Amino acid sequence: MPTATWNDVVIATADEADVELVEGNVYFPSSSLRNEHFVASDHTSICPWKGTAHYYHVEAGGQRNENAAWHYPKAKDAAANIEGFVAFWKGVRVEA
Repeated sequence: MPTATWNDVVIATADEADVELVEGNVYFPSSSLRNEHFVASDHTSICPWKGTAHYYHVEAGGQRNENAAWHYPKAKDAAANIEGFVAFWKGVRVEA
């Protein structure tokens, strides 16, 4: 069962069949997030084939990890399989 952990706190858990793997990143369905650990960020970035990524700050254990999670709310057609899914970086540990 894939899990995402930051600051020794599990922030997302999903069934293996529900995640997507794209460019080496595990994308979790938004329903697998523990919402109390996510705060919307104004930060965005653009991927030529996936579209505009929007970010979340991750908060756990009294600390904040700025822009540590991203998602594509309106992915381009080539990335439709990850629309509404969330991926992590910046020290968030993902284990399958």
